[in-house]
Amino acid sequence: MDTWNRVQHLVFRDEPLSPAQELLELLQNPFKQTLTDGAIWSALGTSVGFTVFIAIAFSFVRPYNSVVYAPKLKHADEEHAPPPIGKGYLAWLPPLWKTTEKEMISHAGMDAAIFLRFTRMCRNIFLTLGVVGCCILLPVYYTLNSDKTGNQQWFMRLTPSNVNDQPLWALVVAAYSFNIIIIGYLWWNYRRVLQLRRIYFESKEYQQSLSARTLMLNDIPKKNASDEGIARIIDDVVPHASFARTAAARNVRDLPDLIHQHDHTVRKLEKVLAIYLKDPQNLPAGRPLCRPSKKDPSYGTYPKGQKVDAIEYLTQRIRELEIEVKEARANIDKRNTLSYGFASYDDIAEAHSIAYALRKKKPQGATIVLAPRPNDIIWDNMPLTPANRGWKRIFINFWIAVLTLIWIAPSAMIAIFLVNLSNLGLVWPAFQTQLAGNTGFWSIVQGVASPAILSLVYLVLPIIFRRLSIRAGDRTKTGRERHVVGKLYAFFVFNNLIVFCLFSTIWNLVSSVAKSPQSAWDTLSSFGTTLFISLCTISSFWVTWLLQRNLGAAIDLAQLWTLIYSFFMRKFSSPTPREMIELTAPPAFDYASYYNYFLFYSTVALCFAGLQPLVLPAAALYFSIDVWLKKYLLLYIFVTKTESGGMFWRVLFNRFLFGTILSNLVVFLTTWVHGDGIHTMAFASVPLPFIMIIFKIYCAKTFDAKIHFYSTRNIQKHPEGAMQKDSMRSVGLAHRFGHPALYKPLITPMVHAKAQNILASIYKGRLSDGREAYSGDTMSTSGYSDAYIMNPMNAGKPGKAAGLPGFEIVPESKLDFEYYKTRSEFAAEHGGGDIFGRSNDVVRPGTPGSMWNGSDPPSRSGSPTIPTVPRMDSPGPTGRAFSPSSDIGMTYPGGYTQPLGSPYAQETGSGRSRSPFYSHGNDSGSNLVGNAAAMPVATPGTRERSPFRAPGGAGMLGGGPRGYGGLSQEEDLGSSEHDPMQYNYFREARHSRRY
Repeated sequence: MDTWNRVQHLVFRDEPLSPAQELLELLQNPFKQTLTDGAIWSALGTSVGFTVFIAIAFSFVRPYNSVVYAPKLKHADEEHAPPPIGKGYLAWLPPLWKTTEKEMISHAGMDAAIFLRFTRMCRNIFLTLGVVGCCILLPVYYTLNSDKTGNQQWFMRLTPSNVNDQPLWALVVAAYSFNIIIIGYLWWNYRRVLQLRRIYFESKEYQQSLSARTLMLNDIPKKNASDEGIARIIDDVVPHASFARTAAARNVRDLPDLIHQHDHTVRKLEKVLAIYLKDPQNLPAGRPLCRPSKKDPSYGTYPKGQKVDAIEYLTQRIRELEIEVKEARANIDKRNTLSYGFASYDDIAEAHSIAYALRKKKPQGATIVLAPRPNDIIWDNMPLTPANRGWKRIFINFWIAVLTLIWIAPSAMIAIFLVNLSNLGLVWPAFQTQLAGNTGFWSIVQGVASPAILSLVYLVLPIIFRRLSIRAGDRTKTGRERHVVGKLYAFFVFNNLIVFCLFSTIWNLVSSVAKSPQSAWDTLSSFGTTLFISLCTISSFWVTWLLQRNLGAAIDLAQLWTLIYSFFMRKFSSPTPREMIELTAPPAFDYASYYNYFLFYSTVALCFAGLQPLVLPAAALYFSIDVWLKKYLLLYIFVTKTESGGMFWRVLFNRFLFGTILSNLVVFLTTWVHGDGIHTMAFASVPLPFIMIIFKIYCAKTFDAKIHFYSTRNIQKHPEGAMQKDSMRSVGLAHRFGHPALYKPLITPMVHAKAQNILASIYKGRLSDGREAYSGDTMSTSGYSDAYIMNPMNAGKPGKAAGLPGFEIVPESKLDFEYYKTRSEFAAEHGGGDIFGRSNDVVRPGTPGSMWNGSDPPSRSGSPTIPTVPRMDSPGPTGRAFSPSSDIGMTYPGGYTQPLGSPYAQETGSGRSRSPFYSHGNDSGSNLVGNAAAMPVATPGTRERSPFRAPGGAGMLGGGPRGYGGLSQEEDLGSSEHDPMQYNYFREARHSRRY
């Protein structure tokens, strides 16, 4: 019966069933093959057509929107900047072809290189499997099909639904071939990952990092929770180890929560001011109001339910929080330690060999592992005891299981109605009429809309799982992301391959047993056959679904979400200067979500490879396109938020093996149901899963230790094996691996320059400063009328006041991430400064003043107070930031180290009324000639530059922070023509900054 006759039969039945009865029947058989043929061709045409269209549109738009399509060209330092791109429409293609894997590590990091290697491996695997599977299985399924009526659709003829007995030996041969091919590719790439890890270990950044030579101790007993106690724990099990610098963690109590409240309040004040001062010449009639914070100690003193003046309240709240933060930092008890700490060695090989020797031991109950990077640590979870962490994991896993079970019902509805729209017509008569009159149109809708809706639903799931995993007690962010990959993959496989594919079979089994309990055994005996037919029927949906994935890859390249979000933020809201700066920053790449998608696509293709070989070329097409698109994204757009050094590989390897084992079980089911009577073919496929398990054990024993550890030699057995190096001077282990709340600079409210003149007038109350000018702290010196504080001059502009205490004025020309990329408050969410030349994990033995804690080079302004004199104080262009080793070879005169204000300069002692946590040089406050560096005694070393670097510095066409053609990138913001309150300001022709 053709499609039209079947639809007419559904519409004009003599005794139509009620919608409830139709739904019960659909639950028994939801996968009817009505619109499959048109859906496959429409899915292929739309996916390829839209992908080509988006790629062409991207080629035309990219040269004129480098902020969105090439932000790393502008922001990365000399050593990490990607290859330059011209303005030609196809100029973005040659760098993708020429950039090698080793160069990819330098440009984007180890995690990006491993991601692309995994994508290439999937492409090569499915290209090979597609050729082998189609050549072996398709001729057998099509020619030896037992259905000779001619009514079977061509798509179903490519499945083994009507192939029986001896021809299925071809499936067994194909299964062994698939496993051998997969093992070969996995083994080859495992070896290559090991080689990449050795290259990563020998890189300059890793050799100079403090975390590479540091051990992290967890669950330390209370009696050993001290610097000396940590050393004793290690000496008890490794007595011949060299001297280690140790640091036990201090209890910071509620300090992190205070800083979080401060940051939240500052951002809230910025938003209030951005909305209120959107048009400084026409302020709203009423001042902004807000409700007092429930965390405010004086919350009970405010009238219940009454709002207060938002500007004054938030300003006062920020001031109070800064006082609390200062007092909390000053009152930290160094004797109150926690159950974790760190031990640092001079030699990387020694630290790694100790970690390897103690990987399975727990000396005095403590666990000793390699220390992660400081910005990788989840500090709130570090003090958790093993019991607390175990309960947290049980609690989170329980909620994940509940979410998985709850999702069964929506997944069943998707399986019934989205896979086949005719099922929806059975319970919706009005839609059935439309379906009967426009079958071709609804065929296209089913092929395009069904996979698209399913994909949109799953976009929300990674967000939910990440938020749940944050509360599971993971110690590191990268470890948390690996757990997110595992949980997402388990959820997807269960709900799509166990529920989505098997729901109709299970429902039919239960309903049949309920109707006739006496024939329960016959029903159970036919379960395998029913399941096999259901899998063959639904295989068409997965082919169309995989074809639609190409459209998602093209949308990623076009950055449509970024463009839409940025447009609405700028045009229909009142973004703060901070939000405008963050819009221009390179976004972080979501490795967990993309890895989960790739693993799920691979598992689907492997499981249905023996049932519908066309899924293999569909998967190969997706990975063949995406490997190039993702390479561009990682080279020029995205950054790695927290670098793990390629430690995702083992998670990917294990899940790929699991997908292969699932495919072996499908082969066993097929040969058991449609094979010969004595199940010879089914038993022949039994060794396949065990072969994969043995292969997993072999790879773990052969590669894992060498991938994880720089050196595995035991220093007790090889005391002469450790490299003899000069003793590394103290690099502030406690400071570098201390809780960020102890030294993290508090952020300052940012206000747009157009509102600087009106800002002072919107405040009420006394006009005195309220504290020492430019101190950065909250020490009051001018609370009385007989105290006078003179405002400092603007840097380089004598006679121009630079004082607007507590606020950072940001001009329109500086609303760019380029000017703030080295500040921790911005860099933390965009790579941690690794690609900007300001990594907080770099140690340079033998050079003076090499410690930088990730803080901002200049000290921050104080809390916002009643402003008096406007100022124009925002960071100037920083130029191309070089790596911390850029001054090697420079010799300074005796008694002098480096210029003040350098982020690598050694901290000086705190002055009067100055907190030691804000003891950085303040160029804008002092601006003294004495801070300049003297002439070098020796000639500085020559820096090697890439031969492909365009003149004028790193960046596209010689651009970047140095400008184009050497033009000045700063405006004389102190002149009257740049004052928005002057009469001629708006009469002159001005060009707004383009992004």
